Amino acid sequence: MHIILGASGRVGSGIVSHLIQRRESVKGIIRDAKKAPQLKALGADVAIADANDLPALVAAFQDGSTLFAITPETHHERNVIGETIDILDNYRKALANSPIKRLVGLSSIGAQYETGTGNLVMSYLLEHAFTAMPVKQTFVRPSYYFSNWMMYLESVQEKGILPTFFPVDLALPMVSPEEVAAFVANVIQKEDEDGKIYELTGPAMYSSNDVAAAFSAALGKEVKAVQIRREDWESTLHGIGFTPDAIRNFVEMTQAVISGKAAPEKKGTIQVELKTTLEAYVKAHIPAQATVTPVTKTTKTRKKTAGKKAAA
Repeated sequence: MHIILGASGRVGSGIVSHLIQRRESVKGIIRDAKKAPQLKALGADVAIADANDLPALVAAFQDGSTLFAITPETHHERNVIGETIDILDNYRKALANSPIKRLVGLSSIGAQYETGTGNLVMSYLLEHAFTAMPVKQTFVRPSYYFSNWMMYLESVQEKGILPTFFPVDLALPMVSPEEVAAFVANVIQKEDEDGKIYELTGPAMYSSNDVAAAFSAALGKEVKAVQIRREDWESTLHGIGFTPDAIRNFVEMTQAVISGKAAPEKKGTIQVELKTTLEAYVKAHIPAQATVTPVTKTTKTRKKTAGKKAAA
């Protein structure tokens, strides 16, 4: 049985769905019991276990053969790296007391660095947590998720502004999390695979300006990317509930991305180019009620005329 940690998340739930469709035996591990019916409806077994609850993890791993592992992140951690180390220690102990012989880990582009990359250090720790264990290991390093931009939809709709921590013209590799889920499901099914690291990029590099253009095309209105000033990063993150240590790690990670440090390693790793484009992803994930009628020349003319009448 395939044990899927974080099974209610965007990638985790996608993995469960793909494996069930292929008639694989799957158990989804989640923290919130309220989300269990969704997984059960897909045909998966469900276990309720927090990553910090070792006895619950041990019980959940008992009938597994393959484990899909993540390093959960809430932005509410008091000690991001310390808590990640504790969670990985629980994974090791639970694995040691289980029949699981294979692990597939969801890492990240930039995971090759032990320090200096903020949250990406969590992925480094994941990739090195099970080295001495008799378990086959494969890691998947996705690029920046397209879905991260969707959290700005309200600002985009109401103000025509796409906030970004990146320079607006900085192009980065980006991917669809749903396509990542499909790729990971394929990897999980390759039972004999061991020792590989996949780096996933998309069909093109995209900037915040490109994201704004994709929103503009999907919504039929002008959208502009605006970089959040460096002096406002901490207050912005604090305002949305980040703890001080989560802020510190996020800032360090963002600076590593901007500097070019957190890029695909391309050495000893397998490069995979996924197919979903930014434009296709944004168009598919804009709610139907969010779209507006594109501005046409006729509409513009009418607006100008109305303006003249008002002025008169």
